[in-house]
Amino acid sequence: MRVVLLLTVFIWVSLASNAWSLDAEQWFIEGNRFSSEGKFDEAVRAYQKSIEQNPLAPVAHYNLGIAYKNLRQLDKSAVVLEKAVELAPTNLDIRLTLGNVYNMQERWKDAIGQLNIVVHRQQNDAQAHGNLGWAYYNYKDGPPFKQMVILNLSKAVELFGKQNQPQAAEATRKILEEAKIKFGYGAATP
Repeated sequence: MRVVLLLTVFIWVSLASNAWSLDAEQWFIEGNRFSSEGKFDEAVRAYQKSIEQNPLAPVAHYNLGIAYKNLRQLDKSAVVLEKAVELAPTNLDIRLTLGNVYNMQERWKDAIGQLNIVVHRQQNDAQAHGNLGWAYYNYKDGPPFKQMVILNLSKAVELFGKQNQPQAAEATRKILEEAKIKFGYGAATP
């Protein structure tokens, strides 16, 4: 009788603890829920738990990187996104986000490296062209990439316009006008 009672208690405790234990996918889903609610600290913890259980899931690293980015913890974001790129080198969304984080960190050369890959493989990505133009515009460790700045910013303005994103097109157009003046190309066309 006592053995049956102990076995029953053991089974109940095991089932109860499993009910409270989430797997990697469930933690990932929780992280997504927290992110969608703007609870990025909670999202970070959930994604970290997901990664602890499945460290080879690039999407968990990617979403963790975005959560850190939203918390303005750019160094952590970059490290996690670099791991995501390592795990999924052909994922252009990860590279675009990493390039954006590098821009925010003013790591222009690193941003150029990531964003060049995106614009060469996904030529109609307005955000990638705009961010690449911005990185080239700010790059100071070598000769100015005047034509690359103008080319990428112009392409971004065009694509933002075609994608019905007038605010993004106008903001990029202002940077383009500034770059044309700075590099002696005259004023931008309306």
